[in-house]
Amino acid sequence: MSGMVSMLLSVTLTTTSVLALIYIVLSARVIQGRLKYRISLGHGGNDDMENRVRSHANFSEYVPLLLILMGLLELGGANKTALAYAGALLVVCRILHPIGIPRRVPNAFRFIGTVGTFSLIIAGSVYGLIMTLG
Repeated sequence: MSGMVSMLLSVTLTTTSVLALIYIVLSARVIQGRLKYRISLGHGGNDDMENRVRSHANFSEYVPLLLILMGLLELGGANKTALAYAGALLVVCRILHPIGIPRRVPNAFRFIGTVGTFSLIIAGSVYGLIMTLG
């Protein structure tokens, strides 16, 4: 049965696996900051720590929704090639966004990460509505 599920959700599983590794990196950066600055909760008014916490939190806020959407689209028979490109774009956006967070505005990293993520949410939502409503 597990082989069948991974075949059905191969694109989502691949994307999730890569994003999970990125999540670990972002989590490790928060932990390193907590040790470095001796801050046990929040950011303690430290700008670097706030950037680390927000990078991690932003990832946690957007990625689960996109992975659920992606999995449901894949189960619903969406084009796997389109989903693979969307998954690759999501990975790129979720790498660019935390690179951009500590940089002064405007910066291309955060802009592309944000706009790309929002575009994927909109495209996936519209695709899902078209699939279900015809």
